[in-house]
Amino acid sequence: MEQRNRKGRPGTPRIVTSAGFTLIELAVVIVILSVAALLVMPRLPFAGEGDLKTSARQLAGILRYVQDQAIAGKQYYRLRFNLADGAMKVTRVLPEKEEVEVTDSALTGLTLREGVHWADVTTSSLGKVSEGEVTLDFSPLGAQDFLLFHLTSKARGRYFTVAVYPGSGRVEVAEGYTEGVLSETEREKDFSLEEKESAP
Repeated sequence: MEQRNRKGRPGTPRIVTSAGFTLIELAVVIVILSVAALLVMPRLPFAGEGDLKTSARQLAGILRYVQDQAIAGKQYYRLRFNLADGAMKVTRVLPEKEEVEVTDSALTGLTLREGVHWADVTTSSLGKVSEGEVTLDFSPLGAQDFLLFHLTSKARGRYFTVAVYPGSGRVEVAEGYTEGVLSETEREKDFSLEEKESAP
């Protein structure tokens, strides 16, 4: 039998549609998924790998930047690395040997990412240091030592190596724990015998 509207004319059947999810329901689902991801992610094998790699690249960037600042400004800079808490501090060394805080925002508040630690720092003058504080100087000629930094994510037992070469100023990043020279082009040099300009 044909359906008619109130005026008696043939009409079309009313189609009832679902209203779908409300905004509140979608928000609740997103919150639940976010909490679940936070609980699951730390247990996944790749968790923390990105932070370790990022920390290594950030360290390389800091070392390049400080070296460039020292060379371009013909100034001395000093970096202190606290191997216990991952903190890094950069100061400028005046001709009177007084240290002053840097005002460059790129060189303040520096620290390793959460879960990333110093394994050790090796220099051609100090040898390998794995605890305490390491102080490194950059002169108008750049890095004064061959520098080797090892970062680790202790939870996963992974490492990244950052190397700084005096003279060329090259900074390299490599995955894994590497001792000695990383670059093939630098391999022929004996960095333990490099002549270094003394800091002020």
